[in-house]
Amino acid sequence: MQPLIDNARTFGQRSDEFAELAEGQSPEVLFITCADSRVVPALITGARPGQLFELRTAGNIVPPYGSGAPTGEAATIEYAVQVLGVQHIVVCGHSHCGAVGALVRGDDLNAVPAVRDWLRHAAEEPKCSDPADPTVAEAVQNHVRTQLLRLRSYPCIEPRLRAGQLRLHGWYYEVHTGVVRQNRAESDTFEAL
Repeated sequence: MQPLIDNARTFGQRSDEFAELAEGQSPEVLFITCADSRVVPALITGARPGQLFELRTAGNIVPPYGSGAPTGEAATIEYAVQVLGVQHIVVCGHSHCGAVGALVRGDDLNAVPAVRDWLRHAAEEPKCSDPADPTVAEAVQNHVRTQLLRLRSYPCIEPRLRAGQLRLHGWYYEVHTGVVRQNRAESDTFEAL
């Protein structure tokens, strides 16, 4: 913790770098990814402050729209699309994902009921031919595809897609190599960027 505190103490000494950020934000990308500490969107993309609008959830899950009560996730997506006018949404899954792994293995999550109930929003158990694979690569990639489909059910998304004002991207980040793969719609495969 101390290195983090030390950096926070000196961070404000560079205020001239950030003065223009006070005027507002206009990110081009909404980046939806897992809350996993090994996944750092700005590090992966090289983004500077103001370039990414981030939504981090356990398992990069996009919950169903209109499930009765408003969710922070739905509000973030709606705000990014309707107010900020992002032009791209990236759903980025990652290798060694604990959330997707728990779904694939059918882990007993009764000791963590909030996690158990949140993972029910995953839509379905991600398909995986090898549940023993520690990277759960196939399952994570299938999960990313499912979350992209879920995004299309949000009322603010489809009209902007049809108008060519928004594009959806599925990414898979390999924690153990640093490689990022993108889902190619024409072949429905994940290939290196």
